[in-house]
Amino acid sequence: MHALIVVAHHDPQSLTHSLAAQVAEGLSLADPGNSFEIADLSAQAFDPRFTAADLAVHHREAPPPADVAAEQARIDRADALVLVYPVYWWSMPALLKGWIDRVFANGWAFDFSSDAKLVKKLRHLRVHLVGVGGADGGTYERHGYADAMKTQIDHGIFNYCGASVVTSELLLESETQDPTDHMDTARALGRELFTASK
Repeated sequence: MHALIVVAHHDPQSLTHSLAAQVAEGLSLADPGNSFEIADLSAQAFDPRFTAADLAVHHREAPPPADVAAEQARIDRADALVLVYPVYWWSMPALLKGWIDRVFANGWAFDFSSDAKLVKKLRHLRVHLVGVGGADGGTYERHGYADAMKTQIDHGIFNYCGASVVTSELLLESETQDPTDHMDTARALGRELFTASK
């Protein structure tokens, strides 16, 4: 089984990158036959800007640009998609949101039938979300941030395309707590990635 682990953080020494590495390690420990690819969006200089070329793709007037087609091919090769990202303003960073805006395009992630009904094209995709936040759980609960993120990301993005969000973790107090528990959680997620996907 193969996983695409997408990381959206500019600092390769960040906790976000360390957690992605732990997911990968857990995946390998679970079964040496498992494989993974880490897509470091910052290191690969992915351009998150939705341009006129992307709008032409949306209108089905042009094929996807090469960088978008390459990302779609990575997802097509994967049995699971894992997104590991810092929580910025109670959502994902612009780099990751732009990746989704461009890659999860009309005609590839979703479409519309001749009678204008939504066609969800990613029903085969199993998604695991790992958000890394500095605030505590009480803050997320008190203000409804966790529910808002679940509505926006789990339902608004992935369910719209037919993908199943199998696990959705918020690893909180990332700047004030010992990261050991978060590393253990990420490694466990990797170990159980394909068990949870079944």
